[in-house]
Amino acid sequence: MSETLGALLAALGTDTLERPGLFWWLAAACLLALLAGLRRRPEAIAWSALPEALAAGAARREWLPRLARGLRTAALLALAVVLAGPVGVHRAPPEPGHGLDLVLVIDASGSMRALDADIGGERRSRLALAREVVARFAQHRAAEGDRVALVVFGETAFTLCPLTSDGRLLSAALARVEAGVAGEATALGEALALAVKRVAGSQQTAGRVAVLLTDGRHNAGAVSVEAATALAGGDRVRVHTVAIGSSGGQVLMEQGPGEAGRGLRFERHDVDAQTLAAIAASTGGSFFAARRSSDLAPVYAEIDRLERPARRLPARTRKSGRPEPWLVIAGGCLLAEIVLARVLWRRLP
Repeated sequence: MSETLGALLAALGTDTLERPGLFWWLAAACLLALLAGLRRRPEAIAWSALPEALAAGAARREWLPRLARGLRTAALLALAVVLAGPVGVHRAPPEPGHGLDLVLVIDASGSMRALDADIGGERRSRLALAREVVARFAQHRAAEGDRVALVVFGETAFTLCPLTSDGRLLSAALARVEAGVAGEATALGEALALAVKRVAGSQQTAGRVAVLLTDGRHNAGAVSVEAATALAGGDRVRVHTVAIGSSGGQVLMEQGPGEAGRGLRFERHDVDAQTLAAIAASTGGSFFAARRSSDLAPVYAEIDRLERPARRLPARTRKSGRPEPWLVIAGGCLLAEIVLARVLWRRLP
């Protein structure tokens, strides 16, 4: 297929033709018909005063008939493309269920209101930064063929979204997470135990992984961190832990529900890096610290690089028919040819 034709097809949303050979045969037939029409002399009546008419400014040949014939040829070529099967090709993710079972665990306790994050030059809360980065990560992994679940925790833990390969659903669910939605405290053990439960019994051969993000230390819940870690190790769930937030000193806090008009509030929240590192080490994962806003995205990029299992099925290629633009072109050319031939250049019998 020539580069010119390929560029024209791409401009109209067509990536390739299913039957390119048929197009070339039909195009050749159209061009032969055009040449035959050009060679055929139009019917005319001999007129002895032709020189005088030409001297008076009469045109020897009319351009409207030629334009009408060109429009008809263009319509036939567009119909030839339709018959050749114009299709659009796009890459679809692998069939779900052949990648990782991945649980993203997000701290939504009161300490995540700390305003020490920077998003596009604007001061935002830690949770706002976490929502943005984790949403991109979730969509990317779902597009790769993984099943992703979301667990949110504070004083208690709950499943925000079960295992799914729908990236848009994951992103929409994360957008609704607010600090304090599960309480003000930090039930780290319950969150990890629930994450393990989400993927327990899964038959995924690629593996089961949890990524736990928090800015605090375990201070609530009936399940201890040690028990949850043992549960993860027993079920072969690899846990990566991420500590978010600046260390040391007091941080300006975002106002929570019912706190309007109380003025500025500063608090100090120290993350338990030692416990997070122990969880990761016991389960075969890695511990990461995102002390600055710019650190969080690279942390999840590194986790993405580490968790690259061999895919049992490659990415799928899907084709969809795209005849509509070509039918519009053919119809437009035929309509224009009718207007020229029957209105602007009407011939009398």
